[in-house]
Amino acid sequence: MNKAFDVTARGLRTFLSDVADGFFEITHNGFALVGLAIVFAALALVARPDLRKTGEEELMGWLQSRKPAPEATDLEPTAIERTTAASPADLPKQQAAVAYWLSKKYRVAAEPLSVLVAEAYGIGKRTKIDPTLILAIMAVESSFNPFAQSQVGAQGLMQVMTRVHGDKYESAGGTLTAFDPVTNMRVGVKVLQECIARAGSLEGGLRYYVGAANLEDDGGYAAKVMAEHERLLQVANGRAPSTVAPPTVRPQPIPVVAPPAKREEGGEPAKVALLSSVS
Repeated sequence: MNKAFDVTARGLRTFLSDVADGFFEITHNGFALVGLAIVFAALALVARPDLRKTGEEELMGWLQSRKPAPEATDLEPTAIERTTAASPADLPKQQAAVAYWLSKKYRVAAEPLSVLVAEAYGIGKRTKIDPTLILAIMAVESSFNPFAQSQVGAQGLMQVMTRVHGDKYESAGGTLTAFDPVTNMRVGVKVLQECIARAGSLEGGLRYYVGAANLEDDGGYAAKVMAEHERLLQVANGRAPSTVAPPTVRPQPIPVVAPPAKREEGGEPAKVALLSSVS
């Protein structure tokens, strides 16, 4: 009787061992076939870019068809049209370096800064004003806060005195556009051009710009702008200056109207820049 049980047990063990070996052989061969299929598919996609493109389109369509519908919200799908932001990766290398450096120093997102940097370079090309100077003025005036306002009413990125230069905003839709970053930049550069032309020099123009043309001291404004301008030039040229921000508190100059400009032939006197900065 015991001998029969032993024979049965040995037979069962042999059977189980054969089943296990067979299963291993099948799975091993199956994985090998899967691996070979993957290799051949990869080779086919490399050799046939058209097949790869078709496959990607089919896969993307399949994924999109199974994507759940977005939740209903009160957000507007056209909000992107009002957004002042762009990818720094889309900028030329020099401009991207400036945008990233300003982002790090002033703790402002690189995406909106990318729009401002690109705009500064565009305005600079049209007006022959160094774009890094325009950016330096914005840095000193508002630290890139488009909603900044000084105690005397200078507003926006470049701290333009809206009540003095309101006519410059008319074609954009009115003085409320002073809080549109790009519009404020364009108006601010127009004012800066007038100031430089009036003073006959860049440093003198900056004194007019800050409203200190008739003061003995501009509170260090021109020196601060020129120092930031120099740092931005270094960044644009591939060098990395210190990212420590300069002191942001400075005396607020009293608004001063510069001496009347000479009346141009057949025209009105030029508007005088009356500006003040915020810290």
